[in-house]
Amino acid sequence: MIDAAPTRGRKRLLMVITLAETGGAQTYVRNLLPMLVAHYDVTVAAHGEGPLADATRASGATYVPLMHVRRRLDPVRDAAGLVELWRLCRRIRPQLVHLNSSKAGILGAAASALAGVPVRVFTAHGWAFNAETGFRARVYRTLHRMIRPLLTCVICVSESELRVGLAAKACAREHSEVIRNGVTRRAAVAGPGTGIVTVTRLRAPKDIFTLVEAVANQGSALPRVTIVGDGPDRAALEQDLAAKKIADRFELVGDVGDPGPFLDRAAIFVLSSRSEGLPMAVLEAMAAGLPVVATAVGGIPEVVHHGVTGTLVPPGDVAAMGRALSDLTSDPERAAAFGAAGRVSVDKEHSIERCQEAHRDLYGRLLQAAP
Repeated sequence: MIDAAPTRGRKRLLMVITLAETGGAQTYVRNLLPMLVAHYDVTVAAHGEGPLADATRASGATYVPLMHVRRRLDPVRDAAGLVELWRLCRRIRPQLVHLNSSKAGILGAAASALAGVPVRVFTAHGWAFNAETGFRARVYRTLHRMIRPLLTCVICVSESELRVGLAAKACAREHSEVIRNGVTRRAAVAGPGTGIVTVTRLRAPKDIFTLVEAVANQGSALPRVTIVGDGPDRAALEQDLAAKKIADRFELVGDVGDPGPFLDRAAIFVLSSRSEGLPMAVLEAMAAGLPVVATAVGGIPEVVHHGVTGTLVPPGDVAAMGRALSDLTSDPERAAAFGAAGRVSVDKEHSIERCQEAHRDLYGRLLQAAP
């Protein structure tokens, strides 16, 4: 049973996210926790256990594991998830609910509105209708349009995500804010690293197979690639590496709590996604002083400046990705210059403190204006 009695003078805040696994949206929530617990009575709710659950409890906030909120579309389970979130809102009676990821956003917007929560915020880390295709994309677009009137504010993590949301009528400009993700500053590592690293989920729209093909086509021109992350495409990835006879050129380390050590030992960071919001992995790589090779999707071009902090390539372009990785591998001075410029850019524009303060200011304004 959750204690509904708030600390005197503090408002209750409920943070909801679909899954407690490792990921960019989960890192976003985890990065906000120090600010949140300093000013609010905080409850975090997500499906299952995982790194986010551990981080929530360590911060002193309350963690609630959800039973029915899952990523996959399922009318019966989603109806149960809606009721589950409504009951949670009725039980803890938050003044503000902050929803993250599309499934939690859709179910949570309806549940919290029905429960009478005064302020309802949704962060679009990457619109699901933009990442999905076909029927699923149409369903998510329709559902986001339906919940738009229920939301007090939509936070977009990049200007690109705001434009996509406005074009799809999933958000309204007068009720939207752009707050870019922030990361912790990292100490400089003595000496250059070696090899290539990517931090990614092994599932669409993260396109690990384009990276594999690019490395295979470059032959021995590229160093070993470390893949940090896991997901349902791991078995297919392992089969692909074996079929191409390049398994020895990749290291699959799976999910880790902190990718920092792998960033510190690398020379180049790469991300081959087909759809993104503003990926934490790119910001963390830049904070570690790594040059970035990434696809020009979502908010990535807003932080990775082509020819200054890294190289941008079209999504799915195997040849362009291979050339970009080969060029930086063969020119360590240029790679080091990109990395140094990226570290300065992140420290100046994407500090975790700046991100936390922007959220605290937004929460304050929304709560003050609420009935």
